[in-house]
Amino acid sequence: MNVQLLALAGSTRTHSFNKQLVKIAADAARAAGATVTYVDLRDFPLPLFDQDLEDAQGLPENAKKLKELFKAHDGFLLASPEYNSSITAVLKNAIDWASRAGTDDEPSLIAYRGKTAALMSASPGGLGGLRGLVTVRSILSNIGVVVIPDQVSVSQAHEAFDGEGQLKDQHKQKSIQKLARSLVELTAKLKA
Repeated sequence: MNVQLLALAGSTRTHSFNKQLVKIAADAARAAGATVTYVDLRDFPLPLFDQDLEDAQGLPENAKKLKELFKAHDGFLLASPEYNSSITAVLKNAIDWASRAGTDDEPSLIAYRGKTAALMSASPGGLGGLRGLVTVRSILSNIGVVVIPDQVSVSQAHEAFDGEGQLKDQHKQKSIQKLARSLVELTAKLKA
């Protein structure tokens, strides 16, 4: 059974460590047999979530596109930077917009319920973005996503990657690859 995963980072920065990290996971998921689509949140600019705006104009076009991508995939490879011990504004905003119903008869949280996710982070700090993953895990779990227990954080991210975008620390590289394979395996089991 073909597992379809959406890979994204909670950052819009061009040279984001988390974009590099999620691409390693995406390659490993492909090697494990999944079809993986990588998206950059920079390509989906959104206004801050505002119910008055939604009531007046409906979902913004980019929210509709992002939500359709979320709906079309079985699970998510998600790398999230840590901003002030929490989730980034761009990631939270994307999650919020994609959680909104497009019509009155649309099932609640259709872009998330029954999906799976693997979490990872990279940060120049000593904890590698670990504190932010607590919030990401809580949000996703509360909207119906099955988040696998394992996660990987990469500290000292400004020194962690080589010129090819791979992790210099082979143990961390293998941990990210194992995390991706675990997500593929769990998602396949849930789809069976």
